[in-house]
Amino acid sequence: MPVRRVGIALKPNKPEAGPVVQDLIAWLRQRDCEVVLDSEAAAACPACGPGRPRAEVVAQADLIVVLGGDGTILAMSRSMGEREVPILGVNLGGLGFLTEITLPELLPTLEAVLRDECAVSRRRMLAATVRRAGASAGEYEALNDFVITKTAPSRIVELETVVNGEYVTTYRADGLIVASPTGSTAYCLSAGGPILYPTLPALVVIPICPHTLTNRPLVLPDGARIEVVQRSAGEDVHLTVDGQVDVALQHRDTVVVQRSPHAITLIKSPKLNYFELLRTKLRWGER
Repeated sequence: MPVRRVGIALKPNKPEAGPVVQDLIAWLRQRDCEVVLDSEAAAACPACGPGRPRAEVVAQADLIVVLGGDGTILAMSRSMGEREVPILGVNLGGLGFLTEITLPELLPTLEAVLRDECAVSRRRMLAATVRRAGASAGEYEALNDFVITKTAPSRIVELETVVNGEYVTTYRADGLIVASPTGSTAYCLSAGGPILYPTLPALVVIPICPHTLTNRPLVLPDGARIEVVQRSAGEDVHLTVDGQVDVALQHRDTVVVQRSPHAITLIKSPKLNYFELLRTKLRWGER
């Protein structure tokens, strides 16, 4: 697909990135590309033009350049909806596992994108519905994971878990993670979960510090419907979406997680394959 209009999204509170935004806009306009800025990019470079809500950027752009870190990619992914606009993630500091492209690689990679010579990776989203008293109390999407945890550090939570209508177990743990393959290298990894190849059609369920030796991560086909019932009365329990959105859960609330109909397309690094990313970013396999 030809790229005529490029959206630029910036990590919040990053005023020092103003010159990067300005140089990128000049480079794109030299190649007859229109530019749409999100509010953060416009705030960092007031002379570059007006800022728009991210939903408008998504609606208008043929390509979105995300300047920031993985958190910026996660936030942008939840704004995509049905539009699978390719995302070029540029790491401006930190780990940058999803933002594979370094700043020196930005313009050469963009040149390849404009020539339609780039490699991409399609990542499926997750969808969750919170059901309360038989009705929906909220619907959410995540790229990485949904996490159910309690607030009190000295208490555990009871989470009754059902897959495709079949009872699995009631976890007594600090919490529960339901992750996508993309999210398997995030909180899931720290909690002892497996690394899933990012395009694998699967989901993974990981108890957080379970109060038993036999509860282990559970890998499921991505068509599975996972229902988690909050069974701890009087406890402060929350659902967290991609580590960014917090939802309070009541006793007997059910969180239903399944594959979302939506996906995002990430432009891949021209220099690193997935396993090189694991070794470089996560020091996988080192002794």
